[in-house]
Amino acid sequence: MAWWNKLFGDSGPSDQAAYYDEGLALIAEDKTHEALTSFRLALKASPGDVVVLQQIAMAYTRIGMTEEAEKTYRHVLQKDPQAAGAHYGLAFLLARSGREQEAVPHLRAFLENAPAGQEASEHVSHARETLAGLTGEAGRGGQAGRSEGRDEPA
Repeated sequence: MAWWNKLFGDSGPSDQAAYYDEGLALIAEDKTHEALTSFRLALKASPGDVVVLQQIAMAYTRIGMTEEAEKTYRHVLQKDPQAAGAHYGLAFLLARSGREQEAVPHLRAFLENAPAGQEASEHVSHARETLAGLTGEAGRGGQAGRSEGRDEPA
């Protein structure tokens, strides 16, 4: 593991990439707490990296630390107001916490800068459906709760 190498003095410019890759591998194995440690080490090697910060926010969300996730997404947006992933993650955190109207501008910002490609298409569709539910049926309230469930981590 990258942190083991760091412990024994094997450090270099690729530390950030090694920790980050390790974090992604651990997330894939559902080892979220361990992944969070790796992402924090990647951030230490590359302070302020918005890609790493977004992974940290997602890990916080997965382990139920939603306040920390929200703070981290907002920090990313201070550094990069166009960060589509941060808008997406923050929108669904806000919607789940009952702050649907605060989520609307973040859904719109995500859709304005949505990533292209097959992997992103499900997230784009989800955001569109949720936005339509929040803005088109504002008086019904329950629509957002039904569509946001797909954003839950597995």
